[in-house]
Amino acid sequence: MRILGIDPGTRYFGYGVIERLATGRVRYIECGVLEPPRGAELAERLAEIARSLGEVIAELAPTVVAVEGVFHGINPRSALQLGHSRGVALAAAGAASLLVHEYAPATVKKAVAGNGAATKHQVQTMVRTLCGLKRAPKLDASDALAVAICHAFAARNLSAIAARVVRR
Repeated sequence: MRILGIDPGTRYFGYGVIERLATGRVRYIECGVLEPPRGAELAERLAEIARSLGEVIAELAPTVVAVEGVFHGINPRSALQLGHSRGVALAAAGAASLLVHEYAPATVKKAVAGNGAATKHQVQTMVRTLCGLKRAPKLDASDALAVAICHAFAARNLSAIAARVVRR
């Protein structure tokens, strides 16, 4: 299973692609940060994210998408802009006929770092370790990889549960 993890944002939009191997481990494919023009209007930044994300999907051919959910405690304007960015991600996944899974930030942190209140740097360190990277990726890219890893672990657990149910 090839998983595209997404950490949405209108200034920095992180993406990360991994493969979940039959052994349950993950294999790093690619990650990066889409950075639309800084001074551009929101609509122009979203269009650039949509175009670039479409290219990522076409090139890296994920089979599923995992997106970080909106977290509480941010101001309403930021939450609305984050919602726009998530909408672009969902539309790009839908256009490619990809199934989308959403994970709360605390769920991602717990799955990757073992603590739902882990810092970004703790998550980044664990992502680097789990993916076998020599250097840590940028924070937005490591957050996106963390979302993908969270889905890989969740899918592995669901497969194990399904196998036990089938055996009965």
